[in-house]
Amino acid sequence: MSEPQPKLEGAPLIAPSTTDHALHEPIVEACRSVYDPEIPVNIFDLGLVYTVDISQENDVRIIMTLTAPGCPVAGEMPGWVADAVSAVPGVKTVDVDLTWEPPWGMDMMSDEARLELGFM
Repeated sequence: MSEPQPKLEGAPLIAPSTTDHALHEPIVEACRSVYDPEIPVNIFDLGLVYTVDISQENDVRIIMTLTAPGCPVAGEMPGWVADAVSAVPGVKTVDVDLTWEPPWGMDMMSDEARLELGFM
C-alpha cells in the first residue's frame, strides 16, 4: 500500500491508483455498477473516481468527486460506492472520501461515456 495520504484543508490528497493489485479490476467493475442518477453513465466512466488505493491487507480507499457540489445525492453516493466495493470478494474494508479538488469536468469522462452521452 502506498503511504497514507495527508489531507489538505479538509480535502483528500489525490494520489495515483493502485493498479497492480489483483483486486483493482474487480473494484473498478464494482464502481462501474454505480450510476449518477441524473446521468445515464456509471461513475467510473464519468471520471468521478479519482483514486482507488488498495493495501496489501485488501483495505480499499477511494477518493472521488461528484459532478457538482450541490449534487442531490452527495450524502448518499459514497455509501453506494462503499456498498458496491464491499461486495467484491477479498475486500476487507472500504473508505470513500469525497473531494472537490480538482473539480469534475466533462473532459474527465472516458470515450465510452462521451459516446453514450452523444458527445463524440
